[in-house]
Amino acid sequence: MIRDQYDVIVVGGGPAGTTAARSAALVGASVLLLEKDRDLGLPVRCAEAVGRKSLDRFMEPQGQWIAHQLNDVRLVAPDGTVVEVDTDEVGYVLNRRLFDQELGRRAVQAGAQILTRAYVFGLSMENGRVTGVRVKFPDRAITVGAKVVVGADGVESRVGRWAGMRTNFALKDLESCYQVMLGGISVHPDFVECHFGEEVAPGGYAWIFPKGNDVANVGVGIAANRTDGASARVFLERFIERHFPKGSILACVAGGVPAARPFRQIHGPGVLLAGDAAAHSNPLTGGGIISAMAAGELAGQVAAECVRAGDWSEAALARYTARWEDRWGSEQRSYYRLKEAVHRLTDKTLNQAARILSRLPPDKRTMQNVFRVTLAHHPKLLLDIARSFL
Repeated sequence: MIRDQYDVIVVGGGPAGTTAARSAALVGASVLLLEKDRDLGLPVRCAEAVGRKSLDRFMEPQGQWIAHQLNDVRLVAPDGTVVEVDTDEVGYVLNRRLFDQELGRRAVQAGAQILTRAYVFGLSMENGRVTGVRVKFPDRAITVGAKVVVGADGVESRVGRWAGMRTNFALKDLESCYQVMLGGISVHPDFVECHFGEEVAPGGYAWIFPKGNDVANVGVGIAANRTDGASARVFLERFIERHFPKGSILACVAGGVPAARPFRQIHGPGVLLAGDAAAHSNPLTGGGIISAMAAGELAGQVAAECVRAGDWSEAALARYTARWEDRWGSEQRSYYRLKEAVHRLTDKTLNQAARILSRLPPDKRTMQNVFRVTLAHHPKLLLDIARSFL
């Protein structure tokens, strides 16, 4: 039964939202999570890949939501030169539907309440401060009060915008993505493949994330300001025709991914933003699952701390922005500068770098050396590389 008032209301049931709900509930706050879709984890708007070391910080991997384990990376230059990168990082391709539902289960187990098919269409405000949400269920629309609202409602976040916060992105900082799950194809099950080039994915890359020997997530992300009128779907169709002409499409998904600097302020009057709503995805790779969980955990902790202390003013909530900035702000800005540099590289430069790297001994083909060689004419970025990868 829904109550009239909660300590914390979380809008959005993705990894940021469910982790925020669990985190706040563990501190003792009363928590309501509202998800507009029928099920947590659907629709899947994600390439579903994470690193094991990063995931281990939050939870122990479980077989039912691990679709496949990955061990190596292949980078493919515009001319087809392949560089197999030596990494010590094991990765997973998740079953996001089951993974998100597990995150929801953990939030409920901690004491949070979750309601799906709950469409938040506005905020309640008092003296310029957020005091709750206006939510529409299939049979009624009501207002539910909260001391703190966590906006985990994705790249199109309306919670932040309604609260008067900056949540928009420049076109160059927004990746337009389209992905399909392809079956009936031949892929090496151990390798993630990333393909680069203006004809493949201007301002981004195409990816192949195996989920077995004959099925993979295949997608493309392109900078929204460099499409020249062609959609991400068109680029992906060309890529599939070139590499997997006999593949069968089992599922498809489209969406936007922020590839931006983190917002300078991710708190407002009675509201915190987490995950894609706060531009927390990695600007270089577009990966956002782990950073969303990190942001959600921090947002839930701060919200609950403020409630317990009896002070959830905007000044008190500012500790969320400060803590995020202290832990991850500099790193994310380094990734952003790397992204900007990589996007300026020509196909010719990428091809030359790939040929140099392919001639190195396997143990020298590391991510550090990939960036060192590729950005050899950008010495000011070497410090960023060291900070980010060493």
